[in-house]
Amino acid sequence: MIKRIIIASICIAIVTALSAQADTSKVYLFSYFKNNGEDGLHLAYSYDGYRFTALKKDSSFLKPALSKDSLMRDPCIIRGADGKFHMVWTVSWNERGIGYASSTDLINWSEQQYIPVMAHEDSARNCWAPEITYDAKKKEYMIYWATTISGLFPADTAIERGYNHRMYYVTTKNFKKFSKTKLLYNQGFNVIDASIVPDGNNYIMFLKDETRYPPQKNIRVATSTKLTGGYGNPSMPITGNYWAEGPTAIQVNNQWIVYFDKYRDHKYGAVASADLIHWTDISDKIRMPQGARHGTVFSITTSELALLLK
Repeated sequence: MIKRIIIASICIAIVTALSAQADTSKVYLFSYFKNNGEDGLHLAYSYDGYRFTALKKDSSFLKPALSKDSLMRDPCIIRGADGKFHMVWTVSWNERGIGYASSTDLINWSEQQYIPVMAHEDSARNCWAPEITYDAKKKEYMIYWATTISGLFPADTAIERGYNHRMYYVTTKNFKKFSKTKLLYNQGFNVIDASIVPDGNNYIMFLKDETRYPPQKNIRVATSTKLTGGYGNPSMPITGNYWAEGPTAIQVNNQWIVYFDKYRDHKYGAVASADLIHWTDISDKIRMPQGARHGTVFSITTSELALLLK
């Protein structure tokens, strides 16, 4: 009898341990928008980081409610130090602020908040593709985006429709109070779509060289030991001859995967690297929902995915 009780206890312990392991195992989630961003936030999931399946029959999880344009483009989501999911997005093609909302489950969201990050600049034309990165050393978040301030920077190369972007940022600890806006990245060329991830004691910035003539339109890499500055000249392009934008990166099985929007081809591509120097095109292995545009990748647990699947 005692022997049976011991065996039963061991079995229960094993099942409990396996269940706990399953609840915390990693699932990759991809946030994105479709068309012009009118219907809001879309989500897709993947167990391997290669094949993503749309959730909720590819319908919106959150409809935009900010700005006269009511758009939700370029949604960037991270899990914060507080356990919540924090999201920023582009609210309009030509406004001086961005959108923000938070959620505990990616289903129920806080009231959408307009953050006027460039309201102090009368000549600012836009705020595009904001992203968030957490600074564990300072215990604060950095929100950063691309803006053109008319006439501020000389046009080293021909630009499109007067746009000549640089990257700017603010910091915050609570998404209620924000620092003054500062310049984040200026290496003398038109740049958009920066996405920064921590890597040990360094920070890796994936960015789009937006130079039109001679055409670049590719993704490059810059590094720094400090989140809020110090990023030097970018690497050579890592995305080949594609016109690429919206890079987002995550580590899968000890290698980096950078997903990017092949916006001229209306599909997604990806490159992989073990050392952030040598890159292999793996676009033929990637599957994204049809029509997915400029999103970000992050991880959730299987228990969180179970709620989303319901």
